[in-house]
Amino acid sequence: MNKATLAGGCFWGVEELFRTLPGVIKTTVGYTGGQTLNPTYETVKTGTTGHAEAIQIEFHPEKISYDDILEFFFRIHDPTTFHRQGNDIGSQYRSEIFCHSQDQKIAAQKAIQQATESGRWQKPIVTKVSDFHEFHSAESYHQEYLKKNPGGYTCHFIRD
Repeated sequence: MNKATLAGGCFWGVEELFRTLPGVIKTTVGYTGGQTLNPTYETVKTGTTGHAEAIQIEFHPEKISYDDILEFFFRIHDPTTFHRQGNDIGSQYRSEIFCHSQDQKIAAQKAIQQATESGRWQKPIVTKVSDFHEFHSAESYHQEYLKKNPGGYTCHFIRD
Protein backbone atom coordinates (compact mmCIF):
# COMPACT_ATOMS: atom_id res chain seq x y z
CA MET A 1 0.00 0.00 0.00
CA ASN A 2 1.27 3.47 -0.94
CA LYS A 3 0.14 7.00 -0.12
CA ALA A 4 -0.47 10.10 -2.19
CA THR A 5 -1.26 13.51 -0.69
CA LEU A 6 -2.85 16.09 -2.96
CA ALA A 7 -4.45 19.51 -2.63
CA GLY A 8 -6.74 20.61 -5.43
CA GLY A 9 -9.30 22.93 -3.86
CA CYS A 10 -12.14 21.95 -1.57
CA PHE A 11 -11.36 18.47 -0.31
CA TRP A 12 -14.97 17.28 -0.57
CA GLY A 13 -15.02 17.15 -4.36
CA VAL A 14 -11.51 15.77 -4.72
CA GLU A 15 -12.28 12.97 -2.28
CA GLU A 16 -15.59 12.11 -3.91
CA LEU A 17 -13.94 11.52 -7.28
CA PHE A 18 -10.94 9.60 -5.95
CA ARG A 19 -12.60 7.37 -3.38
CA THR A 20 -14.25 5.06 -5.93
CA LEU A 21 -11.29 4.64 -8.30
CA PRO A 22 -10.21 1.00 -8.67
CA GLY A 23 -7.07 0.47 -6.60
CA VAL A 24 -7.86 3.23 -4.12
CA ILE A 25 -8.11 1.59 -0.71
CA LYS A 26 -8.89 4.59 1.49
CA THR A 27 -9.28 8.35 1.27
CA THR A 28 -8.97 10.81 4.14
CA VAL A 29 -9.54 14.55 3.91
CA GLY A 30 -7.49 16.90 6.03
CA TYR A 31 -4.98 19.68 6.22
CA THR A 32 -1.30 19.84 5.25
CA GLY A 33 1.44 22.19 4.19
CA GLY A 34 1.10 24.80 6.92
CA GLN A 35 2.67 25.89 10.14
CA THR A 36 -0.27 25.91 12.55
CA LEU A 37 -0.29 23.04 15.04
CA ASN A 38 -3.50 21.01 15.23
CA PRO A 39 -5.36 22.86 12.46
CA THR A 40 -9.14 22.70 12.32
CA TYR A 41 -11.59 23.61 9.60
CA GLU A 42 -12.40 26.81 11.48
CA THR A 43 -8.76 27.93 11.45
CA VAL A 44 -7.82 26.66 7.98
CA LYS A 45 -10.78 28.36 6.29
CA THR A 46 -9.38 31.76 7.37
CA GLY A 47 -6.44 31.25 5.00
CA THR A 48 -3.94 32.24 7.71
CA THR A 49 -2.59 28.81 8.76
CA GLY A 50 -0.58 28.00 5.64
CA HIS A 51 -2.43 24.69 5.39
CA ALA A 52 -4.23 23.48 2.29
CA GLU A 53 -7.39 21.43 2.26
CA ALA A 54 -6.01 18.13 1.02
CA ILE A 55 -6.73 14.47 0.51
CA GLN A 56 -4.56 11.56 1.51
CA ILE A 57 -5.05 8.52 -0.69
CA GLU A 58 -3.98 5.03 0.26
CA PHE A 59 -3.68 2.94 -2.88
CA HIS A 60 -2.60 -0.47 -4.08
CA PRO A 61 0.25 0.19 -6.56
CA GLU A 62 -0.41 -3.01 -8.50
CA LYS A 63 -3.96 -1.82 -9.24
CA ILE A 64 -3.38 1.91 -9.76
CA SER A 65 -0.06 3.64 -10.18
CA TYR A 66 1.04 6.93 -8.66
CA ASP A 67 1.33 8.26 -12.23
CA ASP A 68 -2.31 7.33 -12.86
CA ILE A 69 -3.35 9.10 -9.65
CA LEU A 70 -1.55 12.25 -10.77
CA GLU A 71 -3.04 12.09 -14.26
CA PHE A 72 -6.52 11.82 -12.71
CA PHE A 73 -5.71 14.70 -10.33
CA PHE A 74 -5.02 16.97 -13.31
CA ARG A 75 -8.36 15.96 -14.88
CA ILE A 76 -10.54 16.81 -11.86
CA HIS A 77 -9.37 20.29 -10.89
CA ASP A 78 -8.12 23.45 -12.59
CA PRO A 79 -4.36 23.60 -11.95
CA THR A 80 -4.09 27.05 -13.57
CA THR A 81 -5.91 29.07 -10.93
CA PHE A 82 -3.69 30.45 -8.18
CA HIS A 83 -5.21 29.84 -4.73
CA ARG A 84 -8.62 29.13 -6.18
CA GLN A 85 -11.00 26.42 -7.35
CA GLY A 86 -14.41 27.53 -8.60
CA ASN A 87 -16.01 29.82 -6.02
CA ASP A 88 -13.47 28.84 -3.34
CA ILE A 89 -10.74 31.46 -3.00
CA GLY A 90 -7.72 31.44 -0.67
CA SER A 91 -4.37 29.72 -0.17
CA GLN A 92 -6.17 26.80 1.49
CA TYR A 93 -7.65 25.95 -1.96
CA ARG A 94 -4.33 25.86 -3.81
CA SER A 95 -3.11 23.17 -6.19
CA GLU A 96 -0.21 21.28 -4.64
CA ILE A 97 1.33 17.82 -4.68
CA PHE A 98 2.92 16.73 -1.40
CA CYS A 99 5.56 14.09 -2.17
CA HIS A 100 6.37 11.21 0.17
CA SER A 101 9.59 10.29 -1.68
CA GLN A 102 12.05 11.47 -4.31
CA ASP A 103 10.38 9.11 -6.81
CA GLN A 104 7.03 10.83 -6.17
CA LYS A 105 8.68 14.23 -6.66
CA ILE A 106 10.08 13.18 -10.03
CA ALA A 107 6.68 11.76 -11.03
CA ALA A 108 4.92 14.97 -9.94
CA GLN A 109 7.23 17.16 -12.02
CA LYS A 110 6.71 14.83 -14.99
CA ALA A 111 2.92 14.95 -14.52
CA ILE A 112 2.97 18.76 -14.52
CA GLN A 113 5.00 18.73 -17.73
CA GLN A 114 2.60 16.25 -19.34
CA ALA A 115 -0.43 18.29 -18.25
CA THR A 116 1.21 21.42 -19.66
CA GLU A 117 1.95 19.72 -22.98
CA SER A 118 -1.53 18.15 -23.21
CA GLY A 119 -3.09 21.35 -24.49
CA ARG A 120 -5.98 20.92 -22.04
CA TRP A 121 -5.06 24.15 -20.23
CA GLN A 122 -4.86 27.56 -21.90
CA LYS A 123 -3.07 29.20 -18.96
CA PRO A 124 0.14 28.11 -17.20
CA ILE A 125 -0.13 25.42 -14.54
CA VAL A 126 0.57 26.79 -11.05
CA THR A 127 0.56 23.48 -9.16
CA LYS A 128 3.32 23.44 -6.56
CA VAL A 129 5.39 20.35 -5.72
CA SER A 130 6.46 20.07 -2.07
CA ASP A 131 7.87 17.53 0.33
CA PHE A 132 5.27 15.87 2.54
CA HIS A 133 5.70 16.57 6.24
CA GLU A 134 2.52 16.06 8.22
CA PHE A 135 -1.15 15.41 7.53
CA HIS A 136 -3.92 16.34 9.96
CA SER A 137 -7.21 14.52 9.44
CA ALA A 138 -10.21 16.79 9.11
CA GLU A 139 -13.19 16.52 11.41
CA SER A 140 -15.36 13.42 10.99
CA TYR A 141 -18.24 15.32 9.40
CA HIS A 142 -15.92 16.23 6.48
CA GLN A 143 -14.96 12.61 5.75
CA GLU A 144 -16.91 11.29 2.74
CA TYR A 145 -18.94 14.50 2.94
CA LEU A 146 -20.50 14.29 -0.52
CA LYS A 147 -21.39 10.63 0.00
CA LYS A 148 -23.30 11.70 3.15
CA ASN A 149 -24.62 14.90 1.49
CA PRO A 150 -25.10 14.13 -2.22
CA GLY A 151 -26.50 17.60 -2.93
CA GLY A 152 -23.49 19.35 -1.38
CA TYR A 153 -21.34 21.88 -3.19
CA THR A 154 -18.46 20.78 -5.39
CA CYS A 155 -16.55 22.46 -8.20
CA HIS A 156 -14.77 19.26 -9.21
CA PHE A 157 -15.60 17.11 -12.20
CA ILE A 158 -13.81 14.87 -14.68
CA ARG A 159 -12.57 16.87 -17.66
CA ASP A 160 -12.00 15.09 -20.98
